[in-house]
Amino acid sequence: MSYPPRLAHLATRAVVVAKLVPTYAQAHRLDEEEAAQRLTSAMTGRMLQALLDTAWTAMRGNTKRLTDDGLLEKVAGTLSERPLRPGRVAEVTPAWSAFLVLTDLEAGTASDAARRVMESPEGRRRGDEGMAEAGRFLAAELTRGK
Repeated sequence: MSYPPRLAHLATRAVVVAKLVPTYAQAHRLDEEEAAQRLTSAMTGRMLQALLDTAWTAMRGNTKRLTDDGLLEKVAGTLSERPLRPGRVAEVTPAWSAFLVLTDLEAGTASDAARRVMESPEGRRRGDEGMAEAGRFLAAELTRGK
């Protein structure tokens, strides 16, 4: 875990799910309640940690003026009034699609064929790209606003 513990206290599972629900719901053509249930199931343990790790890396790469503490204060300010405010809908790219498949695998809704594809070297590479893309999106969502 390379992100500071305070980030996990600010960007809880519920906050992360809220930021991802609109994109997940649209991509899967689900209502937001079903999307939230699936994402909540997927964002347990390692997936949430990996997403926060990539988001933190993206946040640190996007700022040259703020220290780590300043960056955490920016996240706290963004989340202060409406922490569960839904995120924007991201444009679904091949990297996003790979992230969505990883999410489905974690939620237990993906097929065995999808699992086999994501276990291949190419699938792992695409999964890494997808996690990085989702991390950049989450970083932007956590730092927009104040």
